[in-house]
Formats: sequence, C-alpha cells, structure tokens
Amino acid sequence: MKLGYARVSTEGQTLDQQAQRLEQAGCEMLFEEKISGAALNRPELEKLLSQLRKDDVLVVTRLDRLARSTSELLRVTEIINEKQAGLQSLEEPWADTTTPAGKMIMTVFSGIAEFERTLILSRTQEGRDAAMARGVAFGRPQKLRPEQKEIARDLVHQGKSISAVARTFGVHPATIYRCLEKK
Repeated sequence: MKLGYARVSTEGQTLDQQAQRLEQAGCEMLFEEKISGAALNRPELEKLLSQLRKDDVLVVTRLDRLARSTSELLRVTEIINEKQAGLQSLEEPWADTTTPAGKMIMTVFSGIAEFERTLILSRTQEGRDAAMARGVAFGRPQKLRPEQKEIARDLVHQGKSISAVARTFGVHPATIYRCLEKK
C-alpha cells in the first residue's frame, strides 16, 4: 500500500497540490500537516510511521516535505527500513528505495551517517581521555570532602550509628556506608 505524506510550513499555504500529486502516484491514504519541518513533534508523520507495514511505501512529493535535515531524514528512513517498507520521492527519483538504485543511494547515506556517528563518538572519547589525563573529575560531585569522610569513619568506629552520622553531615546513610567501603 502507498501512504502519502504532505506538509506545508504555514497556515497560509495549501496542501492541495501535494495531495493531488500523491493521489496521482497511487497513494491510498494521505497524511497531511500544516506544521514547520523544524518542529520536533509532527503528529501526522508519527501516525503514518506507526501505521507503516511490511512492503508499504511512504510517498512524498519532495524529501524536504519529510525532513529538514539529513539526520532527520536518516532517522525516518531507518524506521522505514526496520518496518521493511519503502520510501519514494516524486521529485527525487534517486530517493526511491523500491528500486535497486534507490536502495543503494540510501544505503550509502546510511553508511555516511554511521561513519559520522562513529567519528563523533571517537572525538568525544578522545576529549574525555585528555580531560582525565589533566585530572578533570567526571561524574557527580562527592557529597563529602575527604576530611569529612575521615571524620564520618571515626564517628562510626567510636560507636555512633550510621543514621546519626548521616544526620550530622546531612546526607543519606548510603553515603556513609560508601565512606566505610573506601578506606
């Protein structure tokens, strides 16, 4: 089944031309929205994606009706691929995953996106490693300073209860237990 998606950015624009082209392309169902492509929440697109089944084809007049960025387009195409459905753009014949050439192009795009994600992860890890080498502490700040931990340990060894020591420092008893573990 072909499912059409039409979108315009403002209330002043009309969906008529897109709807007509999608119907001519054989779309049995149309999902229409008057919303900016930059909007993160596009209910009709999400509804269409949730109704997409194996061997269905999501049809748009142009790819910019479907997504404003490459990453958004790749997110949508990934969902389409997971559902074993297809994507077809009437204006961009190369973006037709129902053809072998279209599948190849989208596979290349997906590969580039995966490569980009890998580079970002690698750079992030390099930055973390360099920061750690400079002595930057990661994670949540410690509730107690080292001298407070030492006092807490001494108080527990003197017989004060964990709860009483925790109240003294205004922390949860689990924090005091962790002080006792790390000597």
